[in-house]
Amino acid sequence: MPASPTAFLTLDSVAAATPDGRALFADVTFAVGAERVGIVGRNGAGKSTLLRIAAGTSAPAAGIVTRTARIGTLAQTLDPRQTVAQALGVANDVARISRIVAGEGDADDLAAADWTLEERIETAFADVDLAVPLDRAVATLSGGERMRVALARLLLEAPDLLLLDEPTNDLDAAGRALVAAAIARWPGGVLVASHDRLLLEGMDRIVELTPVGVTITGGGWSAHVAARDAARARAADTLAQAEGAVDAAARAARRQQERRDRRDRTGRAFAASGSAPRILLGGMRQRAENSAGRDNVLAARQAGNAAAAADAARAAVEIVTPLSIALPPTGLPPHARVLTLDRATVAVGDRMIGPWSLDLCGPERIAIAGRNGAGKTSLLRLAAGLAAPASGSVRRAEGRVAFLDQHLSLLDPAASVLDNVRRLNPAFDTQEAHAACARFAFRNRAADRLVATLSGGERLRAALAAVLGGAMPWLLLLDEPTNHLDMESTDILEAALRDFDGALLVVSHDAAFLDAIGVTRRIAV
Repeated sequence: MPASPTAFLTLDSVAAATPDGRALFADVTFAVGAERVGIVGRNGAGKSTLLRIAAGTSAPAAGIVTRTARIGTLAQTLDPRQTVAQALGVANDVARISRIVAGEGDADDLAAADWTLEERIETAFADVDLAVPLDRAVATLSGGERMRVALARLLLEAPDLLLLDEPTNDLDAAGRALVAAAIARWPGGVLVASHDRLLLEGMDRIVELTPVGVTITGGGWSAHVAARDAARARAADTLAQAEGAVDAAARAARRQQERRDRRDRTGRAFAASGSAPRILLGGMRQRAENSAGRDNVLAARQAGNAAAAADAARAAVEIVTPLSIALPPTGLPPHARVLTLDRATVAVGDRMIGPWSLDLCGPERIAIAGRNGAGKTSLLRLAAGLAAPASGSVRRAEGRVAFLDQHLSLLDPAASVLDNVRRLNPAFDTQEAHAACARFAFRNRAADRLVATLSGGERLRAALAAVLGGAMPWLLLLDEPTNHLDMESTDILEAALRDFDGALLVVSHDAAFLDAIGVTRRIAV
């Protein structure tokens, strides 16, 4: 497609592949102007690769990319050795102004000074709700604060087109709302890859990368889901009809063969009676052979056409492996006291966090809410027994509590799924370990895959197999479980937790996820 005069970015028949040659996507064609476009797809579909191609930091395997404006890319990581000013890209400008104010500036400083910088930094910090000194080390910032710094840098640079890769990861609810608001009022264009359903709801268009092609729908996430599900249903109906036609062609061929067999038996009986001249029998045989030949050609053509139609229909149907995780009952008594915190505090560096008081009885579902750095993860570690209280007390159902942190650090990336399950459940024999893996859809050789090769959703399933494969815990502690999960993996997790009959204590900034798993109480820290 030719580049639009109003487009900041145009992709024409763009394709990409992994370094080992595996195709990611092909024939991606769309343009981005002053609008908000979301990119979605499974983990590994190529969303980040598409953004890098758009930015010009990666080359496409095929196709043409046209850029007609200034493009800014959200940094996924910041150098921990830098100061905030360096991470913002303003350290030299800030130092120049400081020299001038101190009376130490020269003519070059005066000529290059940006006297709007201080006000622009204040505005950018206000837009992302950030309040940190410019000379603070990045290493001392929380994950949410680092993301805010990266966003603030983009606001200062003010490009025409923003390229954002999972901008709400590691942000609290307030931070997510700020990002959504910043995107909504951005005067230029935005191309964002995200699994954040609320953020995607504000898009003008959604581009989905799938194993069977690329689909583009107008509107936000809800409109895209409705269009996607309708298209999948149509494709499935077309496939069912095509496969039905293949079966019908096969049945018709069998009926023809049966009729020929009956005629042949009748002909042989007639010939055996000796009542017909030899020349007549020869003519009858020739006509039968010619008719059978025509029937065979026609049947083969019909079967081939039906098979080709079925193959085409099958290629248009996205292969979605039905996956459900059936968790056995926990045996949690309905009124059992699972966890009690009584004015408990925990020391984190030179900070004292808390005090917290909490009673969790029976199969309650509690969400812990709070800003980045408020101590939500520390509370979970205290509840799990991974941190000792500095004051107060913690009582838990010992041996019946399982904890999954947001990095799934219990897993050894260099080991297989099966080996991780056996390491964390030493009482398992080989058959029991394989059964635990299979319960979470790692069957047969899939259990031998190295954790390092798994997608985000597969890693979560492996961690669940390790902690839930044996004796079921009464209480499951989850820290940001949907971070880095694609939509389908999140759906699978939601379905599993809805069926879990134990207690949940969850830290998550994903409001849709908390609603889906049936949280009954929310506690702010």
